[in-house]
Amino acid sequence: MKRFVATARGRVQRVGYRDHVYNETFERDISGYVKNLETGEVEIVAEGDEQELLDFISKINIVRRPIAVKSFTVQWGEATGEYADFEIIRGDLQEETFERMDYAGKVLHSMDMKLDQSLQFQHAMLGKQDQNLQLQHTMLDKQDQSLQLQHMMLEKQDQSLQIGIETKEEITGLRKDTGKCLDDEFKEIKKELASIKGALARAGIQV
Repeated sequence: MKRFVATARGRVQRVGYRDHVYNETFERDISGYVKNLETGEVEIVAEGDEQELLDFISKINIVRRPIAVKSFTVQWGEATGEYADFEIIRGDLQEETFERMDYAGKVLHSMDMKLDQSLQFQHAMLGKQDQNLQLQHTMLDKQDQSLQLQHMMLEKQDQSLQIGIETKEEITGLRKDTGKCLDDEFKEIKKELASIKGALARAGIQV
């Protein structure tokens, strides 16, 4: 079993650092204490298994808003077994009250910042939704234009088919008229040839 005495310097008082240290002892077989020093530093005394103590140190030597450990010195020794559990050694009532008020103010400030970030994110998401709606509206407009173009092309196809039908009917009618006209002319020609042939025969000319 080992023991260390550590001194944390930086932004470690009135930011909830002692509570953080205390919470990191949960589920660890570590005993000792954490307390504020008049110098503005925090002292941590801990006893336990060496590997567990090393892991404990890595969890409390941190820079994580609003806590900022700028310096962390450790002195190692043998465990004394004088501590039954791990505790926070508090100062006088006025000091602790001011610390709690400062910490609460920092927590509220952090919550305000997170709320602002959340509102900014929501605003950005609404902006993207507006862009998506505009894009969908544009796509619908293009679909409408495409449908109108298809409708126009179908109308032109119908017109072309109607023209083809009318042209076919005209050609059929023209063929009939032409055939009738030719038939009539052939009949006249036959009559004239028959008359000429008869006149030649009467004149004694055989053809």
